[in-house]
Amino acid sequence: MKQRVPLTLAAVTAALAAVTGLAALTAPAAGRAAAAAPAGGEAARMPVERSLLVCPAPSTSDIAETVYTAFTPGAAAAGGKGSARLLGATKDAKPVLELKEPGKPLGAKASGAEAPALTGTADGFLAPGWSAQQTTVVSVGRTRGVLGVGCTAPGTDFWFPGVSTAKGREDYVHVTNPDDTAAVVDIKLFGPDGAVKTEAGTSENIRIDPKSSKAIALSSLAPGAQIADVTAHVTTRAGRVGATAQVGEEGVGADWLPASVDPSGTLVLPGIPADATSVRLVAFAPGEEDADLKVRLAGPGGSISPAGNEQLHVKAGMTAGADLKDLTRGEAGSLVLSPADGKQAVPVVAAVRIARGSGAKQDIGFVQAVAPVGTRATVADNRADENATVLSLTAASGADAKVKVTASPGTEGGEPASQEVTLKAGTTQHITLAPAGGKGAYALTVETLSGGPVHASRTLTLPRDGIPMFTVQTLSDDRSTVSVPRATQDLSVLTD
Repeated sequence: MKQRVPLTLAAVTAALAAVTGLAALTAPAAGRAAAAAPAGGEAARMPVERSLLVCPAPSTSDIAETVYTAFTPGAAAAGGKGSARLLGATKDAKPVLELKEPGKPLGAKASGAEAPALTGTADGFLAPGWSAQQTTVVSVGRTRGVLGVGCTAPGTDFWFPGVSTAKGREDYVHVTNPDDTAAVVDIKLFGPDGAVKTEAGTSENIRIDPKSSKAIALSSLAPGAQIADVTAHVTTRAGRVGATAQVGEEGVGADWLPASVDPSGTLVLPGIPADATSVRLVAFAPGEEDADLKVRLAGPGGSISPAGNEQLHVKAGMTAGADLKDLTRGEAGSLVLSPADGKQAVPVVAAVRIARGSGAKQDIGFVQAVAPVGTRATVADNRADENATVLSLTAASGADAKVKVTASPGTEGGEPASQEVTLKAGTTQHITLAPAGGKGAYALTVETLSGGPVHASRTLTLPRDGIPMFTVQTLSDDRSTVSVPRATQDLSVLTD
């Protein structure tokens, strides 16, 4: 006789987890009530049970000093279990960092050129919102600077507007495979005249072995090409990878350039420092239509159009650049790109190269177009030194917004601090918040309380020998929960 056995939420969860790849779902004891499905058959938001992050190899310099910081917001679930660790992206690698509890960041250090790319997983109550950051300081050399990057989830499609094959540039795409099977990637380059001709056999079917990382010099893909503004498109034929661009500019500086948000008609690039001496915008339209973009700077008092650069025309399949010079004029802000003159929105990707200082005393950093912070977002490595950490918050749409910003304790102690911030539509606010008595690196978490979408970034400044070395990291939704549809039908199964 066959019996009907109801499928439990856990069973449905397991089935969904099997196809998500990146995150399994669970309802920790402390979060069951909050995660309960709403009435009316609507989907419930459930905490993820497993998160995966990938970090590129920090540097090839023997004098590089790297700090890793990992953090999970929130508190431990009563009776719950969890683990989170970063380890070298090789088989049988030892953990570099193992986080034990939420709400308190943990740090580790590495020196020299041997520091590997990292992969990491977080499980149980440490998975929701798990974030990791690596910050590298190279004090001297051809491409000295502060290189900061947030570790990211692996994917299959990445856009990098703002890279270059010009003389004096040393640009690489770092590709890391966190899985037990090989990945295969393609890299296409696009300049101001369209697709860049690459050396046969160099840019397609690039094999990334299991649990390994590869740094691919863009100059090796197109030998002899001297192109200032290039967009790199990285896609996978098989598997999934983490991908990040690393830019070095001889005698000027170096930093990481993360992938732009997916192509969109309106883009926000948050957090251009007030003392930027040079700002260059690079955009690419991947479709078959040209894009005409309105360029505006959202500052503390509202939005303005930069004189002489009110619009940018981007031809289909081509990379466009615009020198915005000292765009901020002493007042930090965020760049907002939108369709010009009410024209139809054409999806684009974009990033800006920022310089601070001048002559031999300058450094560069990048801000890529980014999605809103969503429900919650975290940047893990911040420093309590005076003016070292500045958080930029932008309400780029036509709606005001309110957020809550929380500074965690430091890796070496301190008490958390929080602040609510109200943002007027079309403005950017900049705040400095640190834990009381905090020592070591700390995390900043932004939670959207009400209103329209908010975009955010964090500028970290670590001066060396009169050089304003810095790096900017954008914040994206931490994807700590996923949507689980409520069962409105009989999901039972038949058993003998």
